[in-house]
Amino acid sequence: MAPPPLFHAGMALPILWEDRHFAVINKPAGLAAHPGPQTKDSVETRLTSQKRGGPWLVHRLDTDTAGCLLVARRKSALIAAQQAFAEHRTIKRYWALVEGQPAEREGTLATLLRRVSSARQGWKMISEPAPDTTASSNHGSLARTSWRVLASDGTSSLLELTLHTGKTHQARVHCAMLSTPIIGDRLYGGSGRTTDRLHLLARSLEVPIRMVAADPGRAAEQEARSFLITATAEDAKLEQFLQSHAIGS
Repeated sequence: MAPPPLFHAGMALPILWEDRHFAVINKPAGLAAHPGPQTKDSVETRLTSQKRGGPWLVHRLDTDTAGCLLVARRKSALIAAQQAFAEHRTIKRYWALVEGQPAEREGTLATLLRRVSSARQGWKMISEPAPDTTASSNHGSLARTSWRVLASDGTSSLLELTLHTGKTHQARVHCAMLSTPIIGDRLYGGSGRTTDRLHLLARSLEVPIRMVAADPGRAAEQEARSFLITATAEDAKLEQFLQSHAIGS
């Protein structure tokens, strides 16, 4: 049996992967994940309510970030997916088109991120060196990102980022720390010289799921089901840049 419609009529978003428990959607840049005081249209408001509750967004993407976003159709699915995220068993890869070129081909950043705000500039995240002994402190929460250069024309570069943690603006701050801010990211030093759009894509998502459900034939026992959610989002401009300027080509 096909799962019920995920979106209200006329408000559908592309679905990259789905079954009766989950769906991975391709969120466009500029669409908020959740509604707010001045934001009426969002992924959440486009979802159709189900009789047993839900669906629910398992995680979030910044409004300006496009790509893979996981939706749980059932509460048991939501709990299983949130556990995978909390235990850092997910693999989240991003593509970022940045200004310039990093000094190295690949590396890993581990810093503390914390939020600061001002009346003039609003809020942003700032980074500080991470201590060796703890994942968080009074100076912020630990954010860890591995990165490698996929392509470069000397002026711009395409980076693949693997986010080992899921902190607010993590990819954007860490790209800026490499002295290669994301194109279009004026908040963290990007000039946006060719476009106003933030060139950041949640490229792929892998989530190992272990769901335990009651067996209706044997009420005293439980049946466990394990499977892997995998999805990949595409961006024509980033794909073209990769084909034209791939490292080693």
